[in-house]
Amino acid sequence: MAKKLYGVFAVIVTPFTNDDKIDEEKLRKHVRYLIDEGKVHAIIPTGSTGEFTALSDDERMQVADIVISEADKAIPIIVGTAAVANKDTIRFSQYAQKAGADAVMVVPSYYCHPNAQEMYGHYKALAESIDIPIVLYNNPSTSGVDMLPELIARLAEFDNVSYVKESSGDMTRVVEIMRLCGDKMTVFCGCDTLAMEMFAIGVQAWVAPPANFIPKQCVQLFELIAEKNDMEKGKQLYFKLLPLFAMFESTGQYIQLTKAAMQILGRPYGIPRKPLLSPDKQTLDKVKKILSDIIA
Repeated sequence: MAKKLYGVFAVIVTPFTNDDKIDEEKLRKHVRYLIDEGKVHAIIPTGSTGEFTALSDDERMQVADIVISEADKAIPIIVGTAAVANKDTIRFSQYAQKAGADAVMVVPSYYCHPNAQEMYGHYKALAESIDIPIVLYNNPSTSGVDMLPELIARLAEFDNVSYVKESSGDMTRVVEIMRLCGDKMTVFCGCDTLAMEMFAIGVQAWVAPPANFIPKQCVQLFELIAEKNDMEKGKQLYFKLLPLFAMFESTGQYIQLTKAAMQILGRPYGIPRKPLLSPDKQTLDKVKKILSDIIA
């Protein structure tokens, strides 16, 4: 049986060269940094923060291959394989499994607003097409559809559907999923501004965009609250990080802000792919101030 997924997962941004190609050198260096220095527990390429919707099919596979090969089984790699069409989600997921991914993460088909039965059929077909674990990803604000706890409980009946990233921002959802699913479903924190609260009630993992540039602080927060139950020290660190988390959550500009933060901290990682743009000076100054307070 595969080792249970646990801890802080860096959902990584995708670097591009000046001529808008995948920057393999920077991607490999980033993976090594997160493993060797950041001490994250897993890495997620081609997720929302990885600009998967702006990547071609070949680029998605290229990024997955690079990350899997560079990690070389040091930590789990969870590949984002979402697509609108069921056949494409299956195709990307089967490719990830063959490439050596430890799991896949899949948001529901976006933009087309599938209902609960359609989402169930989508994930059922996926679960029957691969053997590795599937991480459900509920993010209503970006996908346009909401996976209610009752649907997640139905999907938990599949042996390889045993994780869900909950990003609705509603703590009652987390509790209800735990109540309905028991040990059949492990909840991942998908809302940075609720990280402390989720860890406190037993959430065992955190899909963390900020782990791209402050991985040590993210790991420390998880260890203090989720592992050591040191709420006092954990709260102090959480309050220090909260302005950053709030800026990310309130703007939704995870890609732009993450790449900007990496540049500010001396680890340049390129710019977002158009139509996205780098943040303006006012936003950059705010990010610099927040980071200086965290790093100080």
